[in-house]
This record gives sequence, structure tokens and C-alpha cells, in this order.
Amino acid sequence: MINAQQVRDLMTRYIALVDAGDVEGILALYADNAVVEDPVGQPPHEGIDAIARFYRDGMGAMDVRATLEGPIRATDNGCGAMPFRVDVLGEQPCHIEVIDVMEFDADGRIRSMKAYWGELNYIPGASA
Repeated sequence: MINAQQVRDLMTRYIALVDAGDVEGILALYADNAVVEDPVGQPPHEGIDAIARFYRDGMGAMDVRATLEGPIRATDNGCGAMPFRVDVLGEQPCHIEVIDVMEFDADGRIRSMKAYWGELNYIPGASA
């Protein structure tokens, strides 16, 4: 199992990759059998192929920035949570306030990612 510092490092890396728009780098962080719920309550994306479609069709088709908005909370059993903001730039700018909760496998790859955000966290017309 990975420790809390490794969880923090991986989650910090995830934010940097989202900020850079590096979909392939993000996908490399995931286990092949991972599950993504973004946002929680929507049908999950199960397996790396479905997760790849989710990132390529979503974030990969937009100009986005990501900013960590507080400390990453991490455990020594491979879990972590972080508050961050995603700014969508372009013709219809907005930002989304998100809390991601991730679980990592023994190899340090994401096995589960749940993004908590909803209508109240989607702010149209406001971006960085």
C-alpha cells in the first residue's frame, strides 16, 4: 500500500496534468480497471477505455486550468481528498468548484476517483 506522502504527490501531479491539459498523462495515472464518477451521482466510467473517452471528450476538447484550493488530505492506506477549481476558458467561460476523492492501488495507480460537485458549484461566466 502507498503512504500518505505518495498519495499527496500523485494528487498534486494529477492537478498539474489537468492544468496542462495533458490527457495522456492523466490516463497514465489510472489503473486499467479504475472507476471514475464525475460528478458523483452520474453513471460511472468503468475501465481505462471508458475513462479515456471521458477525459478526451470532456477536458480534452476544452481549454481548462486547474488550481488546488486547499491542502490535500491523505491517508497511509492509499486514499486522499482535495478541493480544487477548474476554470473553463473560451467563448463560454465558467469555473467549477470540485472535491476529488481518490483511492490508489498498491502500485500507486488510481483505482477510484469520485468528483463531488453539482449545480451550485458550477459558476458560469467566471474563469481565471
